[in-house]
Amino acid sequence: MSKKIVLGFSGGLDTSYCVKYFTEELGYEVHSIIVNTGGFSAEELQQIEKHAYRLGVKTHKTVDAVKSYYDSIIKFLIYGNVLKNNTYPLSVSAERLSQALHIASYAEEIGADAVAHGSTGAGNDQVRFDMVFHIMIPGVEIITPIRDLKLSREEEIAYLQSKGVDMNFEKAAYSINKGLWGTSVGGRETLSSKGILPEEAWPTQVTKTEAEEVKLNFEKGELVGVNNKPFDHPSKAIQYLQTLAGPFGIGRDIHIGDTIIGIKGRVGFEAAAPMVILKAHHALEKHVLTKWQLNWKDQLAQFYGNWLHEGQILDPIMRDIENFLESSQRNVTGAVYVQLLPYRFQVIGIESPYDLMNSKFGKYGEMNTGFTGDDVKGFSRIFGNQTMMYHLVKEENDKKERR
Repeated sequence: MSKKIVLGFSGGLDTSYCVKYFTEELGYEVHSIIVNTGGFSAEELQQIEKHAYRLGVKTHKTVDAVKSYYDSIIKFLIYGNVLKNNTYPLSVSAERLSQALHIASYAEEIGADAVAHGSTGAGNDQVRFDMVFHIMIPGVEIITPIRDLKLSREEEIAYLQSKGVDMNFEKAAYSINKGLWGTSVGGRETLSSKGILPEEAWPTQVTKTEAEEVKLNFEKGELVGVNNKPFDHPSKAIQYLQTLAGPFGIGRDIHIGDTIIGIKGRVGFEAAAPMVILKAHHALEKHVLTKWQLNWKDQLAQFYGNWLHEGQILDPIMRDIENFLESSQRNVTGAVYVQLLPYRFQVIGIESPYDLMNSKFGKYGEMNTGFTGDDVKGFSRIFGNQTMMYHLVKEENDKKERR
């Protein structure tokens, strides 16, 4: 009886090679799985399934993970206003962890002897997949032919052609990875430290030039409506906002960051909806949260984003931080108004029943109704008392030393 192997399958060159290698060279019974985190249409998923069966898989499974991806990961990235290096919304890194978790669960479900992915030995994804598999399905062998055999693209193509595989072997000028939380774009311009992607390389072309105002409706930190149009799940609101903001060319940038394996990498991305949501959500928070809530959120969210990027989604500290982030959102309810323009956007303002910028307590720089000027005189003296003592003592000792 053949051993079972579960393969995370995208239908591209690397995972197509894996199917043939496992079935014809190693004698495995291959069970392929594709985890859709928002990057595939129904038609594309059907074509990928047909391709998998043509290659010779025993079974193929398609998982619609868009909602679970949001519920388990993206929600907390929004709560924390997480941008890696103040730039990147963790589009691909978050997506890979969702995929790895589903692949591991499926391998356990069918009692697989081994699990596989098509990562090379040069990037972050290999670490993310391996780490999740080691934790969730310990003892299940991890096999990675592309990495282990150090295969070139040309070698993979030659092998598949020798097996009679008919597929498009032409390499696109730009590699594109699309998901619910943004799209990454890699090409020759991102391989060096200087260069910007040309207009035609961006997946969403600029077709809107007249300014538009959008109203984002938040409830307890989650985007539940756009322009008062309600959605039954925040993932749908994100997808809808993307259709409005994407054609402006909003959210385009190039991220340079430190990889898990210690080298620096550069990647282009477009993330119109994520960038608008994060900035709008942060603006609302600044109105409804206290100074120290904002302070501690920033610190914990930065750690959360970095640890997530490095594949540590299963570390129990992540559940602790998620609980804090969720608790912080209880008053983050209201509307945020955003103006969309070509290649940029700006937050116009917010409306919230929890707004702490309230005229009942005074107007900054103009009038205060919560306390008197005499109160401030006493407060200022007490608030700076210890620092005043420090300088007086220091001055006395400085005088003694000068004598």
